[in-house]
Amino acid sequence: MAILDVAVDSGKADGKMGGSSSSEVAADSEQQIGLGVRHLCDSGITRLPSRYVLPPVERPGKSRSALLPVVDLIGLRARAPCELAALDAACRDYGFFQVVNHGVGADVGRGMLDVARRFFFDLPQAERARYMSGDIRAAVRFGTSFNQLKDGVLSWRDFLKLLISDSRRLADVVPSWPSAPVDLREATASYARACQRLFRELMDAALEALGIVGRRRDELLEECEGGSQMMMVNCFPACPEPDLTLGMPPHSDYGFLTILLQDEVNGLEVMSSQGDGEWLVVEPQPGALVVNVGDHLEIFSNGSYRSVLHRVRVNGRRARVSVASLHSLAAERVITPAAELVNEPDKPRQYMDTDMATFLAYLASAEGKYKSFLHSRRIVRRNPSSTVPLESDNTR
Repeated sequence: MAILDVAVDSGKADGKMGGSSSSEVAADSEQQIGLGVRHLCDSGITRLPSRYVLPPVERPGKSRSALLPVVDLIGLRARAPCELAALDAACRDYGFFQVVNHGVGADVGRGMLDVARRFFFDLPQAERARYMSGDIRAAVRFGTSFNQLKDGVLSWRDFLKLLISDSRRLADVVPSWPSAPVDLREATASYARACQRLFRELMDAALEALGIVGRRRDELLEECEGGSQMMMVNCFPACPEPDLTLGMPPHSDYGFLTILLQDEVNGLEVMSSQGDGEWLVVEPQPGALVVNVGDHLEIFSNGSYRSVLHRVRVNGRRARVSVASLHSLAAERVITPAAELVNEPDKPRQYMDTDMATFLAYLASAEGKYKSFLHSRRIVRRNPSSTVPLESDNTR
């Protein structure tokens, strides 16, 4: 029975038979939804609750398959000109690429996905609910949807968020992570460390491609080593009516780079770089990791690199599990366009400074869909002597 289609007979509705009133049923429905989509699936729903149903214009619609550019880390380490050029072109033209020979052991990736599946599908709801919180600032948080307290329409997704404020102090935060499954801490910490190494190598090459070298690059790489890392362990269960909803709405990522580990189930879609509004299904390449440019890197590169819209589509047959590792500098670090990449008047400054506090305040006040936060940091020049910020924009 669908949770939002509970029938109440006339005797129970007026309380004479001790049943729930219609308002109590609605309240119970909201409470059930608040426990997440895994909980809804366990209840046996066969129809999508109305809170998840998108307006027709925002529903998934058609998309086509596409292969992302591929970057070989072995060649990148050797600074092979073709691989450095491939990385630079992928960040400028697509904002997404797949990286192979990345150094993240196959056993490490498999272990991460396996423990993620068991967290969502084997543990009782009460065990997961111990970490449930509506506080977007919580360092360890089990939640549902995208920005649950602000979402007008909920997303078909549950997640476990694990925040590492200083990558060098990973060991200090691991004891605060869920203790079940018993190997979650060990498997997740191993994967987190592997992502940290990969992030630093990719940033090293990206800075070189952008023309930031010498002492300046060394200082930035040192900051990367002590930067923030947010692990988002995602679960997208099989959905009873997948054409009516999304696992995640169109959005861009906050941070410098996001490293995505995913299982073999398709779901990630990227907005076409052709400006035609078309969505492209990312076909997972065996053994590869997907990497995308975040808002911070677009700001830092003064718009040379692109943080692009992406979303997650769900299906009615198979659950999908993914792990996104979002990397940036320290939370208190102010991100500003690199001086080397600002050249008035040919390449004027495109963005205002930003930091984590600004982003969290924005997220607490808005849905955060599309590229609305990044748009809120844009500078539009109305005349040579005046700059004003472009207000947040929730349109495509």
